[in-house]
Amino acid sequence: MAGLFIDIKVSSEAAADAEVARKLEEVCPVGIFAVGETGLSIVDDNLDECTLCDLCHEAAPKGSVQIIKLYEA
Repeated sequence: MAGLFIDIKVSSEAAADAEVARKLEEVCPVGIFAVGETGLSIVDDNLDECTLCDLCHEAAPKGSVQIIKLYEA
């Protein structure tokens, strides 16, 4: 389930790239991304902690991470 305020989508290509997945997990200050045995996952419980810092956008290829602001929809 998505957060109340935001949702985050990661392209399948970026999620499948071990280096990109590791970078996303590393740079997120609130632990939204997690890398496990099955690859990259989104930690739903942390979505509403997002500070909109854009570090995930900088860590991943352009356009591969989308932050959807649900309060603007």
